[in-house]
Amino acid sequence: MMTDAPIASRQDGSYPRPQLMRGRWADLSGPWQFLFDDGDVGEHRRWQARWPDDSDQIVVPLPPESPASGIGETGYHRVVWYRRVVTAEERRRGGSTGDGRTLLHFGAVDYRATVWIDGQPAGRHEGGHAPFTLDITDLVSDEGDLSVVVRAEDDPLDAAQPRGKQDWQADPHVVWYHRTTGIWQPVWLEGVPDLHIEQVHWTTDAASPLVTASVRLSHRPAAPVPVSVELFFDGRPLAEIRTTAVERETTIAVEIPLLRNGQAVQDLTWSPDHPRLLDARVHAGTDLVSSYFGITSTRARHGAFLLNGLPCYLRSVLDQGYWPQSHLAAPSAEALRTDVELMRSMGFNAVRLHQEYEDPRFLYWADRLGLMVWAEAPAAYAFTPLAVMRTVAEWQEAVDRDYSHPSIITWVPVNESWGVQSIASDPAQRHFVDALVHLTKALDPTRPVIGNDGWEQVDTDIVTIHDYDADPDRLADRYSEPELLRAAVAGIGPAGRVSVLAGDTDGLPVMLTEFGGISFDPENQGWGYTSASDPEEYWRLLSGILAAVTGASGLAGFCYTQFADTRQETNGLLTPDRTPKLPVEEIRAMVTGH
Repeated sequence: MMTDAPIASRQDGSYPRPQLMRGRWADLSGPWQFLFDDGDVGEHRRWQARWPDDSDQIVVPLPPESPASGIGETGYHRVVWYRRVVTAEERRRGGSTGDGRTLLHFGAVDYRATVWIDGQPAGRHEGGHAPFTLDITDLVSDEGDLSVVVRAEDDPLDAAQPRGKQDWQADPHVVWYHRTTGIWQPVWLEGVPDLHIEQVHWTTDAASPLVTASVRLSHRPAAPVPVSVELFFDGRPLAEIRTTAVERETTIAVEIPLLRNGQAVQDLTWSPDHPRLLDARVHAGTDLVSSYFGITSTRARHGAFLLNGLPCYLRSVLDQGYWPQSHLAAPSAEALRTDVELMRSMGFNAVRLHQEYEDPRFLYWADRLGLMVWAEAPAAYAFTPLAVMRTVAEWQEAVDRDYSHPSIITWVPVNESWGVQSIASDPAQRHFVDALVHLTKALDPTRPVIGNDGWEQVDTDIVTIHDYDADPDRLADRYSEPELLRAAVAGIGPAGRVSVLAGDTDGLPVMLTEFGGISFDPENQGWGYTSASDPEEYWRLLSGILAAVTGASGLAGFCYTQFADTRQETNGLLTPDRTPKLPVEEIRAMVTGH
């Protein structure tokens, strides 16, 4: 664990919350005790205080459905329990000192969590992809060991629960895969002062010398408290400002003198080719956090996607963040870096994170290695008031968590009318998608928002189309010939759905955000939109489709389906264990067009 204030932009990728780092923390990953509670009797029998003797062992944060967790049980189990003893040594490394506070952090628990400390209630959280934090200071009184017990409830048949690609059927089918239940992102302990920094949002614009830090404290200070922000680049001081906080939230504008020189702005901005990160140290009273950010701006106008004011053609790949041994949970922190490196090596400059909020450690490597990110919400499948409330709550938590990552270039709250299947005829569903778009812009007015990726868009900054036509000539014509492109945008799209239900699309960029989907898996005969029977046919199909799309003059970018196979959906460029199906240099040449 880190004991001094770290340099956030040069961390090793293991810290669970990379843009808000402190020196005192203890990783609670590893072996925990585990129980299925199919009869939902645990609370009645007070397992939180009297843990049964016959429990199993699980590796946290790997879901119990996954083989790597040590459980590997994929059936219906609505309620599961976890227990771990936090040792006195771990408390010394990660807990509070003096009159400080001890925080217990959960990266994500799917779907509903209840937590006890030494048998006493510590808190609850709902939302399977969002983080939560519990202040457990008042529940621990000495320096000895303490017991953490977690009850997780995840109803596999609840269609109003945001679930993404997790299957509601007993066995995975078509594009859906095994469910993820319970703890599936890191758990850690952290010591903080009584008044501490809860969140920092960084807002930048490549056209401005000002950087804004929005600092949120744990509570309103009883008396004015000094706050300071120091900025560095490559260890060189850039700016420093000091102020006083009297409210819980304080917005601080920091001017970077070097950015006044318009010809030198490019030396500090973030882009895929030059992923420059600026380091920050933020003090509030006695608290100190290390952070980082990138100076960047994203716009969608004049028929192009603009990065830092200049047209940027997006070469994206769709990624579901799924591993055969650990499912939605990353098998290790290193695996997240490897995925980003593979995407970059194959020629992609962007990734569409499909139907999940990805681990923040993945976003760190995207920031550091230069991979733009489409951030997409996992969908519920029902349209009910409960589904609306759940989706909105979780989306707000995700945007709050990920706001400051320079790699995130657009927000995608809805995909392919999932959860709003009748949007074309139901005004309520249309209002819901419109509301999500407007809510996102209220939370983050700096990035483009795509309201319903693929078709039936009602309010969008980018017109996105899904087209799995395997004929390269038809693809080339459809997205290069102005008349055919207008027809695809203004009328019925390639998937048989209306592309845009409402709104003016003049001047908006058009992107092909799902295409390809070529299955190549001779041994298992998996599922795909198109199939190849041998390497030669796979090369011919892939090269033909990519050549047609990269050469289409009407497109501002694309997203190929997909990065890696996910169980029976075998249309990845890589096998599930991340082995390329063609030499990486050949894939790169196809993706980049040269």
